[in-house]
Amino acid sequence: MRPSADGSPPAAEGIALGGLAPDFTLRDQFGQDISLASYRGKKAVALVFYPYAFSGVCTGEMGGIRARLDEFLTFDTEILAISCDPVYALRAFSDSDGLNFGLLSDFWPHGEVARAYGVFDDAAGSPQRSSYVVDKDGRLSWAVHHRNPDARNLDDLLVALRNAAGE
Repeated sequence: MRPSADGSPPAAEGIALGGLAPDFTLRDQFGQDISLASYRGKKAVALVFYPYAFSGVCTGEMGGIRARLDEFLTFDTEILAISCDPVYALRAFSDSDGLNFGLLSDFWPHGEVARAYGVFDDAAGSPQRSSYVVDKDGRLSWAVHHRNPDARNLDDLLVALRNAAGE
């Protein structure tokens, strides 16, 4: 990620809207393998990259998703939150905060999926606070990137997810 000279949020590199989303298989907080390709043709998917489990802004964002989970998880939509925390830390985070949606571990090879999406911060060793929406055809239809201290707007994410699902 490159910081922007004008103070705007950083821009992801190497990912184009309209193109196929890089596929991946990652373990969730329960040790189950989750593949992005398994949703193709079935659901639009919100990919929510976040820096660290248990950090202030990330905990608030994940709690906001939990509070609105019925809006994010439908017959046509799914949400997957991705960090570089190990599976065991994600399980503790999930259990302590009641996060009953997919928390995926991009721990090893460290940050490989975040790198594929152009949002890995080498200096911090974690993903940037970035969101992507993948439509039912597996194409990137929307993206937004925030500075790590700035929480994402869940309303905007929901609108993009519903649009990608054809709702």
